[in-house]
Amino acid sequence: MNFYVMTLFPDMIMNCISESITGRAIDKGVINVKAVNIRDYTNEKHGHVDDYPYGGGVGMVMQAQPIYDCYKAVLGMIDEGNSGHQDCANAAEAGVADAKSKQSKQSKQSKQSKPYVRTLYMTPQGRPFDQKYAEELSKEENLVFLCGHYEGVDERALELLNTENVSIGDYVLTGRELPALSMIDCISRLVPGVLGKDESAYEESFSNNLLEYPQYTRPEEFMGKRVPDVLLSGHHANVDKWRRERSIERTLKVRPDLLEGAVLDKKEKKFLDKLKAELSAESAGDLENVTAGESQPENGELSLNQQSDNVVCEAEGTGLPEESKHDN
Repeated sequence: MNFYVMTLFPDMIMNCISESITGRAIDKGVINVKAVNIRDYTNEKHGHVDDYPYGGGVGMVMQAQPIYDCYKAVLGMIDEGNSGHQDCANAAEAGVADAKSKQSKQSKQSKQSKPYVRTLYMTPQGRPFDQKYAEELSKEENLVFLCGHYEGVDERALELLNTENVSIGDYVLTGRELPALSMIDCISRLVPGVLGKDESAYEESFSNNLLEYPQYTRPEEFMGKRVPDVLLSGHHANVDKWRRERSIERTLKVRPDLLEGAVLDKKEKKFLDKLKAELSAESAGDLENVTAGESQPENGELSLNQQSDNVVCEAEGTGLPEESKHDN
């Protein structure tokens, strides 16, 4: 699978993606990642890729021209079947040379002759990225990521690239490189050959709409806390049952919204109903305790009714409490 990242910070992409599982997958040729520097495609003599927004406003907006020309170069790489792994510098140099030598040829090509590729633009305004979306994208041979910066990207570039807008959460980041890296990492794990066991990718959180069960390793006891006996029993059926139930329990407590799409058998549904009843009873008990605590005066303090009676006494006669009248 091939990932092409259009960015102003190619080193940021390659330095991160070249480590750990994704780095080993790149070395094995299972996936290929190329970071292509948008700045290499600007026509501005000083290398600028942004300008002030029309209509006024703060910040700068990335221009359409360098993004579009960079995109054409990426399509050229895909069209040529350039799937060998290169570092970001080589990828950028190859892209620049290709863009300059074939600029006139590309302008004559029809849209039908260009390879179809899904192009993803990282933005808080996009479709939320989740495990199902990752599984969908993992079936593609090529993916292009556009990482914006500053105050955003000229809308015409997004229209020309026909981007899919994607969001990894409702928060603001300086650039879109981190969201792209998160997505590439997630999608790569679903590509056969990237992980040690293909099935391990499907046992993790969200793959079946359940959060992952608790994990333990040696020693059997640490700081007075023991590993659950069932995990030491060697009884695989019981272990699987325990893990499944813990996943359901954790999901109910932390992300109950996920349970709507979870596939559970009859026994698991019964187990879930039991958990819900227990949680409901606990909540009712907590509410009763709170209510009882509010109604009981502490350390001799007057209750609301007693305070009201005192106020009535003070309002009668001299307007002073009985103790004050005796003092006078």
